Formats: sequence, C-alpha cells, structure tokens
Amino acid sequence: MADPEEHAHDLPECPSAQGAGTGLLPAELRAWMLLLAATGAVEQRLHSVVKERLGVSHDEFLVLCLLAEQPRAGLRMTRVAELLGRPKTRLTYQIACLQHAGLVSRRSVCGDRRGVEVALTDKARRLLGEASAALASTVSEALAHVMGPDQRAAVCGLLPGMTSGEKTEPESAPPPALAPDTEPPQVTV
Repeated sequence: MADPEEHAHDLPECPSAQGAGTGLLPAELRAWMLLLAATGAVEQRLHSVVKERLGVSHDEFLVLCLLAEQPRAGLRMTRVAELLGRPKTRLTYQIACLQHAGLVSRRSVCGDRRGVEVALTDKARRLLGEASAALASTVSEALAHVMGPDQRAAVCGLLPGMTSGEKTEPESAPPPALAPDTEPPQVTV
C-alpha cells in the first residue's frame, strides 16, 4: 500500500471545506461530507500505525477502542455489535482473533445461557497505553489534512491538542462516557 504522505500534495481539499454555503447541499449534508472525508483520512492513516503498533486489523482496533472506554467488566457481544454497527457473525470472528492474540477475554454472562461478555486483557491495556501517543498524533495529522481552520476549531474540544499541535498525553483514567440519554455536543460546520 502506498504511503499516504507520498501523495499528500495530490489530494484535493475536501469539497465541503471549499466555499461552504455556495453549493446545492444544505449545511447538514456538507457537514456529513466533511465527516466522511475526515473518517476516511483517519482510517487510511491509522491502518498502518494500528497494524505496526498493535498487530490487529482496523476493525479489530475499533473493538479494542470500544472496550477500552468500558469498565474492566466489559460489554456483551450483542452490545458491541450494536455500537459498531457490525453483524454478530462478523464480530464473533473478530473477537476470536483478538482472544487468540491475548487481547480480549470472553466469559458467559451469569444467568443468561446465551450471553457472552468481552473485556480487554491487561496485555491489550498495556499495548493501547504504549501506542496512544502515536495513535493520537496520527488522528490529529489526518484531520488537519482534511479539515480547514474553522472545522478544526469546531472539533478541537473533542480532540485535545489538535489545533495547538501539542502531543496528547494518555490520561490515567479514561474520560467519562456520555450517559445514554445525554446529547453529544453540537458542532457547527
């Protein structure tokens, strides 16, 4: 696979970042296009960093990230599939690969014969901690490449250090997750 930096000068600016408000699309669709471009840029750049640092696929990395934000008890597999928008059969394969690598553990849920809960192992927590600075830097660089100054300013509250250029230090405790009935912050694009 080609290095994304090698052809960075060939990449056009995200269409939604050009002349906002001059096209046919309403603001919501322009914002959606910017999110798609940002997501694609992040995924493309993270691919090699995730493989090198953690030895897992991008989809397996998403499972690890989701579990990293949970208490040590973990999550039910059905909830992981729901949150990631993945079919349960595909998730079962990914979890099996992660378990084989020693990165997640699986256990039956007490009182529910069919329920399975997955959680990160200490090995996974250590690897994520060691890779967190490189992963954060990769995300910030990818977003800076796709988003203009106004968009970066709008998301800087969600991504510490993105506009200042400083490296993000891993926190000793993960930030609290939003309560199920809490609305995420509004971002104006």
